[in-house]
Amino acid sequence: MNNEIHIGKLIQQKLKEQERSGAWLARKLFTDPSNVSKIIRKRHIDTELLLRISNVLEIDFFHFLSNYYKENRKNTAD
Repeated sequence: MNNEIHIGKLIQQKLKEQERSGAWLARKLFTDPSNVSKIIRKRHIDTELLLRISNVLEIDFFHFLSNYYKENRKNTAD
């Protein structure tokens, strides 16, 4: 699974696409900017937190994970 999803990098990418900062996300999540920095470095995060981030950024990050699962499952079935 070399192409495993790094959810933190994906969140960082979407923040950049929306021209938003980590500090902005921290304010929306009612947390410290250092926590957002930690989130962005993580490959995996808690689903409740991912749901909150999805709501703030208006992006269904679970969709990316679901697509990854389906694609990976299809590749292993071959």
